Amino acid sequence: MGTGCALSNASERLERAAEVLRLEARTIAGLESRLGPDFLKAVDLILACRGHLVVTGVGKAGLVGQKLSATFASTGTPSLFLHPTEALHGDLGRIRSHDLLLALSNSGESAETNQMAAPARRLGVQVIAITAGRKSTLARLSDCVLELGEIEEACPLKLAPTASTSAMMALGDALAMVVSQDRRFGREEYALYHPGGMLGRKLMRVAEVMRSGAELPLVNAEATLGETILVMNRTPGRPGAALVVEQDGRLTGIFTHGDLARLLESHSSIDRDTKVRERMGKNPKSVRPEQLVEEAMRMMTQFHIDQIAVIDEQGRAVGLIDIQDLLEVRL
Repeated sequence: MGTGCALSNASERLERAAEVLRLEARTIAGLESRLGPDFLKAVDLILACRGHLVVTGVGKAGLVGQKLSATFASTGTPSLFLHPTEALHGDLGRIRSHDLLLALSNSGESAETNQMAAPARRLGVQVIAITAGRKSTLARLSDCVLELGEIEEACPLKLAPTASTSAMMALGDALAMVVSQDRRFGREEYALYHPGGMLGRKLMRVAEVMRSGAELPLVNAEATLGETILVMNRTPGRPGAALVVEQDGRLTGIFTHGDLARLLESHSSIDRDTKVRERMGKNPKSVRPEQLVEEAMRMMTQFHIDQIAVIDEQGRAVGLIDIQDLLEVRL
């Protein structure tokens, strides 16, 4: 066992945990006073980069770098993480002169990171460093230095990277978010890079999920109830409704399984030769193909309907969304 001092009771453990949180919070808050021309230069370098933002670092700084690279990539800045050891054994060939290197090292004296920065510069790559101060080797190898300042680690031994990695993460996040906003990176672009996430699904367009073509149940306004029911049952996917259209394709009504059930409840039998226009729902709710699926879902919830028509600019029926379609995309 080591010689460190153990905590004797629950209250001491909780107080120690709170102390760590306070120290790291103070460290991050202290970075605000360090924002200035170098931060703005780093933003400009990233915005002007025609290639990839290559992020590197070793140890805990490397793990922070992997996260920051992922953050940049998902918010509009092409980025990859390159481990300095791998770079020194051939993977430096992944870097081109139009790329930009973001190197992370608290001390600025990590041998592998510095050994990577020097040849990268010879390739014509500019270097941004996130490091404690300007006197380190990494700082001297860099075109732009984002200083963390002297940081007291939260580790009881003052050795394990804790507050310093939190500071790196926070400063890197600040850099990524400013760059993202300057790129005018919005919700739709974010969704494009996150198609598997809830936001990505909500920002899908109606055209991506609607039933169309052979799966679109259309009947003419002069069709009978019998003909309409056959269309509903024989259309692939068996939608729970048929869209009623005029001769020119304009939507005029909708007939649903719910309408059929209500007819059967109120009549001992139904006349299959009755015109559908006499029993259809008039002024049906509709959306446009370019609208968001989220809007269609909101409308279906608001009006307690299971199907919604999709129409084009001329009011012609071009699609149908069934509640099951939204369940399939997990909305």
